[in-house]
Amino acid sequence: MTRIYAFVNQKGGVGKTTTAISLAAYFAALGQRVALVDLDPQANATSCLGIDKRTVERGTYEVLTGNLRPSSVLLQNERLGLSLMPASPNLTGAELELVGEIGREMRLRQALEELAPAFDYLLIDSPPSLGLLTLNALVAAASGVIIPVQCEYLALEGLSQLTQTIARVRSAYHPGLIVRGLVMTMFDGRANLAAQVVAEVRSHFPGRVFASIIPRSVRLAEAPSHGLPISSYAPSSPGGLAYCALAEEILRGDGVPLPAPSAAALHPTGTVDHA
Repeated sequence: MTRIYAFVNQKGGVGKTTTAISLAAYFAALGQRVALVDLDPQANATSCLGIDKRTVERGTYEVLTGNLRPSSVLLQNERLGLSLMPASPNLTGAELELVGEIGREMRLRQALEELAPAFDYLLIDSPPSLGLLTLNALVAAASGVIIPVQCEYLALEGLSQLTQTIARVRSAYHPGLIVRGLVMTMFDGRANLAAQVVAEVRSHFPGRVFASIIPRSVRLAEAPSHGLPISSYAPSSPGGLAYCALAEEILRGDGVPLPAPSAAALHPTGTVDHA
């Protein structure tokens, strides 16, 4: 069974792309066949995996506009053991070009149906907006939506709008669309406010907030500049351990058997980078 998750939050800077690429890398390290789909015109997921977005000539734009089949644009990252459907700034034009097309909201779903047999997980990194590209991500999210939420005062601002959008998409296009879970990111344990925000989000979304919390981490901020996910750049840092725990939590919830001891296998040094 292929699971397709969309990472969505119209608020920028909440760790959405970091969460998508980190989970993709850890899922792959835990034995899953994974493809990451970059659906953001900023192409941050593409850049974070070491690819210059200015050199991308075949990617999500060409797939959405019907010029290329999805399998023909996939890039293989042998080091991480995962595939990437890259993005380029050309993707900005997709919304304008598709606005008058029949079934425009189904383009990504149809593309991923073709890829599904070859993968265990298809992860979609959507743009920080609620436009046509994000609509495509929601319609394609056969297994649900994962919402990263920053641990700050305005965390709930915009979440109500997002949940309303999800409800409208569920009603009009995708009756089975669910929120798989909310990920609390950029948690600062030194601040009482962070714990209060986590408690408030959990009270508003009971049973739908993942137990694993992602801390604010220098190593997580540095990793993209090296073109690496945290699993390769600093796996024993607090951010690396937290994303490993989140990956395991999601896999367990999906009924996927984990290697034992999985965390020890991913962090063989037994040391922790505290930055």
